[in-house]
Amino acid sequence: MKKHKLLFFIIALLVVALLGCDTQSKKLEANKNLIHRFVEATNTADWDAFDELLTTDFKRHCQATPNVQVNSREEFKKLQESFLVSMPDQMVTSEMLIAEGDKVAAYATYTGTLTGPMGEFPATGKSMESKFLTIFRIEEGRIAELWVEWDNLTMLTQLGLFPPPK
Repeated sequence: MKKHKLLFFIIALLVVALLGCDTQSKKLEANKNLIHRFVEATNTADWDAFDELLTTDFKRHCQATPNVQVNSREEFKKLQESFLVSMPDQMVTSEMLIAEGDKVAAYATYTGTLTGPMGEFPATGKSMESKFLTIFRIEEGRIAELWVEWDNLTMLTQLGLFPPPK
């Protein structure tokens, strides 16, 4: 009788473990789907969608633009609007998404044509394509934080801004 109880206990533990794995897998897929929705909202300039996708105290971290501070969803919307002034045809294409815990890492491509000023840089009419990396932190089904990094030198060279114009 003890062997049957032990076998039943082991089977019960396996079922609980498998169900837990399935739950974790579904959460990771939900996190990746959130990032797909974020990319779609970015590509269609649907800033209102960010109200559902981002926390109100959303933060963006970026070594490539150290003087650009984003500490709220509203500040991020304004930043995105400024990108459209510089490159109205901007497009983000996700190449890979990897999820673990509350984070999703993305390897993506950014394309656009500099038809408007970009900070202190003038419009050049030139197009660029650059790979970049982003890590998103998810909190209660919304993006709470992101870290984004890209190669500024490659981007500026493609846009005709490096070496700097004389």
